Amino acid sequence: MAEPVDENTLTGRARRYARVTASVGGLAARLAGERFFGVAIDRQRHAADLRRALGGLKGPLMKVAQLLSTIPDALPEEYVHELTQLQSQAPSMGWPFVRRRMAAELGPNWEKRFRSFECEAAAAASLGQVHRAQSPDGERLACKLQYPDMDSAVEADLQQLKLAFSIFERYDRAVATSQIHAEISARLREELDYAREASHVRLYGLIHQIEKGVNVPSVRQELSTRRLLTMTWLDGERLTDFVKSHPKRANVVAYNMFRAWYLPFYDYGVIHGDPHLGNYAACSDGSVNLLDFGCVRVFKPSFVRGVIDLYNALNTNDSELAVHAYETWGFKNLSKDVIAVLNHWAEFVYAPLMEDRARRIQDTTDGVYGAAVAGKVHAELRRLGGVTPPREFVLMDRAAIGLGSVFLHLKAEINWYRLFHDLIGDFDEDTLARRQSEALSACGVPPAN
Repeated sequence: MAEPVDENTLTGRARRYARVTASVGGLAARLAGERFFGVAIDRQRHAADLRRALGGLKGPLMKVAQLLSTIPDALPEEYVHELTQLQSQAPSMGWPFVRRRMAAELGPNWEKRFRSFECEAAAAASLGQVHRAQSPDGERLACKLQYPDMDSAVEADLQQLKLAFSIFERYDRAVATSQIHAEISARLREELDYAREASHVRLYGLIHQIEKGVNVPSVRQELSTRRLLTMTWLDGERLTDFVKSHPKRANVVAYNMFRAWYLPFYDYGVIHGDPHLGNYAACSDGSVNLLDFGCVRVFKPSFVRGVIDLYNALNTNDSELAVHAYETWGFKNLSKDVIAVLNHWAEFVYAPLMEDRARRIQDTTDGVYGAAVAGKVHAELRRLGGVTPPREFVLMDRAAIGLGSVFLHLKAEINWYRLFHDLIGDFDEDTLARRQSEALSACGVPPAN
C-alpha cells in the first residue's frame, strides 16, 4: 500500500500565511507601538494570547518562538515566560482528526492492528502528538502522529522566518542570519520525515546499547510510516518533577543526561539538537529516557576535533589553536577583536569542564543559562560589525545552551571535568570516522552534510 503524502501546495502555503499573519502580526505592531509611540499594552495578557495562538497553529512557528525565547533581549520577559511553555503544553487535536490521520497512514482497518489505542493524546507538540497504544501481542506503544499539512506549514513559516530575520538585521547586525536560516530550514524539513527519525532511534539505540543509565525505545516498523512513528512506550517522570520528589538523585540524572548527549557526539559525531526538558524523562533508578529524535545532526569528525582543540586552546592560552578551531568550524575573516569576543563566549561554555571539582553548571542563579554572558557577547559583536556563524555551529551552540539549561534546572553538582575527560581521553579522528560510518550505514542514517 502506497503511503499518503501531505502535499506542499500553493493553496496550503497561502492559507498558512493568512493564519500566521492574523495570529502573529499583532505582536510586532503592538510592541512597535509601545516602543515608538508610547502606547501601553498589557504584556502579560498579550503574551499569553500569543502562546495560545501559536499553540493552535501547530507547526514550526512554535519551535521558532521557543528558540527566540532563549535569545537575550529578543523579546520582553513576559513573552519569554509564555513561549518557553509552547513545546510541552501544546493543545492536542481531537479524536476525529486522529481517526482520519491513522486511516490515512495504516488503512481503514487500522484499529484492528492494535489491541488498544487511547483517544486522548498523551503529549502534544509542534509537529505532532503522541498516543498510548498496545500491540496485539500486548506490548505498550507510543504512536507519534504528524499533524496534517505540515509540509505547507513548514515552507510558509520558513518564508516568514526569513522575512523576520531580514527585518531584524536592519537594526541589529551582531549576527548574520543567512546560515542560521539555512540550518533551521534543513533540520525542520528533516523532522517532517518520521522514517528518518526512526533511523535516528535505531542509531541512538546502537550508541547507548551498553549504557545502563540511558534508555532508548525500539521502533515498530510495521506500524510506522513517513507520518506515523510507533515506538515502545517508556515509563518515566518529567525531569523537574522527578528531581523535586527525589532531590538526592539529581546528580545521578545529570550524569546520565551528560552521557546521553555527549557520548554520541564524541564517539560518533552525532548530537541531539533539541535538548528541551520535555524530550526526556527520568526513571526511579535515575536513568534517563530519550523520547524525541527528530532533530539529530551528524557532524564531520573534523568538527568534533575542533571542539576539543578549542578546549585545549583555552586551557593553555594558545591563541593560534583557538583560531584553527574556529576556522575548522567554518568561521571566516575573523579579526583579533572578534576572536576575543568568541573566546569570551567559549570560556563560559567550557568553564564547568576546566575545573577538576564538583560544581554547578553555572554559578549564578538568574534562571536562564548563559543569559548575561550571551547578552554581553551579542552587544560586543554588534559593536564590532557582526559575525556570520557557520551552519554547523548553529545547532551545536543551541544544543549546548539547551543542555546547560537542563543542568541548571536540575541544580546538579557534578565533576564535569572528569566526565568530559573520560570521553575525550583517547579521542582519535580516524577512529571516530570509521565508527561513525559503520553506525550510520547500519541504521540507515545519511552522512554529515
